Amino acid sequence: MLSHLHIRDFAIIDAVEVDFSRGLTVLTGETGAGKSILVDALQLAVGGRGGAEVIRHGADRAEITATFDIGSAPKSLLSRLEEQSIEIEDELVVRRVLTREGKSRAYLNGQQVPLQILRSVGESLAEIHGQHEFQSLVKSSAQRELLDAFGGHDALADEVATLHRERLQQSSALESLEAAARDRDARLDLLRHQTGELAALSLKPGELQSLGEERNRLANSGRLVDAARSALDLLFDAEDNNAHHAVSRALAVLRQSAGFDSKLEALLPPLEEAAIRIADGAQELTRYLDSIEADPHRQEELEQRLATIESLARKHRCAPDELPSKAIELSDELTRLEKIEANLSALRAQVTSAVDAWRAAAARLSKQRRKAANELATEISARMQKLGMIGGKFDIQLNVADLPEGGTAANGLEDVAFLVSANAGQPPRPIGKVASGGELSRLSLAVQVALAGRIKDLAVGGCMVFDEVDSGVGGAVAEIVGRELAALGASAQVLCVTHLPQVAALGNQHLRVSKMSDGRTTRTQVTPLESDSRIEEIARMLGGVSITGKAREHAAEMLDAGATLSRRSSSRDGGSSSAGSARKSRGRAR
Repeated sequence: MLSHLHIRDFAIIDAVEVDFSRGLTVLTGETGAGKSILVDALQLAVGGRGGAEVIRHGADRAEITATFDIGSAPKSLLSRLEEQSIEIEDELVVRRVLTREGKSRAYLNGQQVPLQILRSVGESLAEIHGQHEFQSLVKSSAQRELLDAFGGHDALADEVATLHRERLQQSSALESLEAAARDRDARLDLLRHQTGELAALSLKPGELQSLGEERNRLANSGRLVDAARSALDLLFDAEDNNAHHAVSRALAVLRQSAGFDSKLEALLPPLEEAAIRIADGAQELTRYLDSIEADPHRQEELEQRLATIESLARKHRCAPDELPSKAIELSDELTRLEKIEANLSALRAQVTSAVDAWRAAAARLSKQRRKAANELATEISARMQKLGMIGGKFDIQLNVADLPEGGTAANGLEDVAFLVSANAGQPPRPIGKVASGGELSRLSLAVQVALAGRIKDLAVGGCMVFDEVDSGVGGAVAEIVGRELAALGASAQVLCVTHLPQVAALGNQHLRVSKMSDGRTTRTQVTPLESDSRIEEIARMLGGVSITGKAREHAAEMLDAGATLSRRSSSRDGGSSSAGSARKSRGRAR
């Protein structure tokens, strides 16, 4: 529910802060005082459109901050906030800023978000119903959701949607497999040829590197022999001019004098080790020379195999060392294609079963929808008569959806359409095309009250705002409008802008909007009314400029009656009322 609204530099408002309570809150005041400006500000806060023209003259920007108590918010709203990583506890602070440059910024709990996210969240926070606002009820999707909520078959509707998604997934898999099956024979021939080539190649992991090294060795065997022979001569084989001979002579000379100095004797072991290593190296070079021989036939074999590997890699558009994994991939595809007929039969059976399951669930949903549609249409039609729409009729059509053979839909077998005839003798028309704004508002009220008695989580969210919903009515109808609003306020928060004292007297909270001017500037202020001040306001609404004692007495009686009605409603619904001071106010007025 909306708990606090702060408006700064919006239209003719310089700064206003308002605290709201549960139940029915009525906003009254003279025409032009700015009552609807508060509604416009709230609508902007929850994602409505607005430009620089709404900024108060002389200010650089307009700012609206709305605080909502979301302790009992629907899961859909909480999930949406979690998706945006917005930290939430029991309150959600929504802030909207408009600048002279035409820029708009939106914040949720201090975190800046795109405007479309604010609109998405705002749909669950507040619903504005006014002379020109009829938001959710004109949407086909919202009409269907309201009917399902009224009938209590949300779970079945979710099951139908889930079965539809499962059918789509299976149908997509079947289409892919059927597409593969159409080219199966040609593809099979190609795969068998390709897997045969790769199997014949039988390239082992690491073989490519080994083949390359062997090819380099054979191609450069002459240079390798010359290098090894030269090194062997220098180390060991050259007559009186090799490293081993030189080290051996150096050792002989040092041994003759080593006994005279221990430091010199310490040099003998490294030199002895060097002589041994030179001899070992000479032996390895001798074996290496024995192993190298020119082998033109082996070299040709290597070139052919490497050429085959490179050719297959180009054909399969992969690196040569990826050919083993490519062979596994093609082999798996070949196995799948060889079993495709069996897989197709199984998948077709799964799709048929999925369609049958969807149709069974959709048929159950249709049956429940037809029953709920009759009940809801009858109830709303009856409320329309009470609200001054004499002869009007509300109808709900379930139009069979145009589905292809074997097709399914997330919403079931039919589309839901709300139709209304505002006056006797007129044919029902889509709800969004009803001409009168006042009739639209009262029709919205009738729908919401009918739903409130059946569902806890209304599609419109926690706060419903009715801007002059009582336009064009008076007398007994005005009192009925007030009673309907009060009944709706027993299960949801309702804000109502009204000019009718019959409606104002039934509010749990009463706010007066007034306009003040010092000759240079004009501003709007909002004042909570209690006891005597509330009697004065309702007396003004009853009697005009000149307020008489009779008007005050009548106002006190109306408040007394409203408090009695509120207490009865609270005892039925287990709620609470804030209008209980009317009796004492009445006594003081007298």
